Amino acid sequence: MTEIASPAGVPESRRWWARGAYAAVFCAAAVPLVVAGLAGTIALLLTGVGGVLVTVAAMYWFLISRGFLRWCALALAVLAPVIVLALFVQASLLWVVVVAVALIVLAVACARAALRQRRADMVMAEHPAPTWRHPFVIMNPHSGGGKVVKFDLKRKAEELGAEVALLEGPGHVDVDALARQAVERGADLLGVAGGDGTQALVAGIAAEHNLPFLVISAGTRNHFALDLGLDREDPTGCLDALRDGVELHVDLGKINGRTFVNNSSFGVYAEVVQSPEYREDKAGTVLQMLPDLIKGHKGARLRARMDSSTVDGPQAVLVSNGPYGSNDLAGLGRRTRLDRGVLGAVALSASSTREAVGLLRRATNHGLIQRTAAEVVVGADAPEIPVGVDGEALLMSTPVRCTIEPRALRVVVPRHRPGVPPAQPALDLVRLRELAWGHRGAPPRHN
Repeated sequence: MTEIASPAGVPESRRWWARGAYAAVFCAAAVPLVVAGLAGTIALLLTGVGGVLVTVAAMYWFLISRGFLRWCALALAVLAPVIVLALFVQASLLWVVVVAVALIVLAVACARAALRQRRADMVMAEHPAPTWRHPFVIMNPHSGGGKVVKFDLKRKAEELGAEVALLEGPGHVDVDALARQAVERGADLLGVAGGDGTQALVAGIAAEHNLPFLVISAGTRNHFALDLGLDREDPTGCLDALRDGVELHVDLGKINGRTFVNNSSFGVYAEVVQSPEYREDKAGTVLQMLPDLIKGHKGARLRARMDSSTVDGPQAVLVSNGPYGSNDLAGLGRRTRLDRGVLGAVALSASSTREAVGLLRRATNHGLIQRTAAEVVVGADAPEIPVGVDGEALLMSTPVRCTIEPRALRVVVPRHRPGVPPAQPALDLVRLRELAWGHRGAPPRHN
């Protein structure tokens, strides 16, 4: 059945879902007015908003503080909602709050239905995979907490006819040289069981020689494998591509000549990645560094050029191999496709805590530049800047040039795999307003 589109090109059903979200929000506001009257509603609102403000303030102090003060702030953040709930019960208005909250949940469901992408827009084309005679797979037994050993990947790959090289022993193993030597010996497929950084290095060599590339999800996070529709919890299933596989032709990002499969980050996030403790304890390192980062970014002043657009002085820049969802400002989410032939580019400039919170909630465009581009050049007032490339901490000479190579990599994946689930759309209030009423919000401001 063909969906009827409005004159603006938006399916009419999505417009009505968006309007339904606004209607549910209106009803959520009307219920307290009808039951409790204006004075009661104001009291409810003040109590609820007061609780939210205290909780948000406490969480903010938790992020920017250390030691005893940090844990006091966390306790206050937990206690504030409990006190608000007790006050509602005492006033016999808890059911009003429950109804209002249910309507808000309904509004969220309608909003997600309006913002959800079509399934056809998220599926990459599959191509027949050739028959190979000499597959070569590099495995890092230390990656992902030892998944190579845990899942016995070396033996299983060898049973399928692959030559396996383990990255172990003293000293630094040159992955690049290892892969190139395999190509010289006649390898007709290259594969990696390891993290995204190692995947990117070998993927670049596979693309250079037009060889199929096998991704085995044996790393810690494996965002690349996730966006290819592979199972990150069972890397054994990735080996099925050696006996019954199909090809996906995906894009490759390049940063100063180096390949990246996920993203390259500059500014605040890159400084976190640069920390020596980041690899061992990512969450703990971010939490430890947040107080200084939130209070003020002290790194080099950046300047980002995204094709014809220029942003001066952003606090953070993220350049991705294909755009992330409009809500994902840190590159920690999903890309629905890897074959769009463009870079995703995000620049953030928050001049205040309020603006930063608005950006994270996607309630405003102020301080956010989000583009797709064929080239992104990041300059700075320093000869070198820290850059996070697929989670690896590097120092690069400025200006740093990022480009895209459309469909340069032939990735071989199992014919039967979990696939990429429909992305749960974020509550992008700017986009929702456009869908409901057919006009665009204020244009983003270049800071």
